Amino acid sequence: MPIRLTDPEFDAIFAAAQPLSVDRREAFLRHVAHSLQGLRGKLGPGHVHRAIVEAQRAHFDYPDLSRTNDSTKYR
Repeated sequence: MPIRLTDPEFDAIFAAAQPLSVDRREAFLRHVAHSLQGLRGKLGPGHVHRAIVEAQRAHFDYPDLSRTNDSTKYR
């Protein structure tokens, strides 16, 4: 049985997948779908948001902002 989402909920999920690297997006979408799978009758925007946040934390690779030689852009 498919999960019924509104257009804004779909838009939010796909917008959240956009900053992820292309090879991580499918896993992200599967993670969101799995999180929402058990909530069929009581699914709402808050549930979708929480599923997105959980999946982003699991699949987003934060950029390495460390500096190797203690320099800043102002030196």
